[in-house]
Amino acid sequence: SLAFTLVMPRLGLRAWMWGAWQLWPLVVVAAGLLFVVSPLLVRGRRGLGGLFIPGVPLLTTGGILLYASVFDAWHAWEWLWPLEVLAVAVGFLLAAVYMRAIWLLFPAIVVGANGALLQFCAVTGMWESWAVLWAVEPLSVGLAFLLINVKQRARGLFIAGLILCVVAAVGLMGMTAVFPGWLLVNALGPGILVLAGVLMLVHSLVRRPASPGPVTE
Repeated sequence: SLAFTLVMPRLGLRAWMWGAWQLWPLVVVAAGLLFVVSPLLVRGRRGLGGLFIPGVPLLTTGGILLYASVFDAWHAWEWLWPLEVLAVAVGFLLAAVYMRAIWLLFPAIVVGANGALLQFCAVTGMWESWAVLWAVEPLSVGLAFLLINVKQRARGLFIAGLILCVVAAVGLMGMTAVFPGWLLVNALGPGILVLAGVLMLVHSLVRRPASPGPVTE
């Protein structure tokens, strides 16, 4: 037809792109939806929340495959593949909320931080930035411990979280001599130290025992 022979070539699209065979990634999308929707349809069974962990990555994979297949943009995997790591983190986060399992936040935060860094490097091509951004590894673990401590109220978790955050801050500050032009990184280390100090102050005030009242005879 006229649309396929004249209009679509001008848009840089080819008629065969819209063939039904190019929609095969919908099978992967449907599988992901099956995993994700099941916990939402069957309420009251917290164990089904674990289906979010494979479901979200399947949905993400299906979405990327569908985009690449329809638009013949398979090169997109070069900068979209870290979305798979981020999808795993989102799956753990949704499972933690649905199952009310606070410890699932640990992989959600750590995997999510790594996925965000990988996505940044994949988009910008600045893979050498890992020389500085390695400090996000102990930082993510420390933040996970601190967040879990809000629920668990365990002094050991709080101390471990603070130590890891301080290690990350010192590492970032040490890298300022190597990468002096990275203003955000240069400010992040001191900012983490200030935040750690504030958390220690708040924690000490919250745990301070109440002073005894006046003794009456």
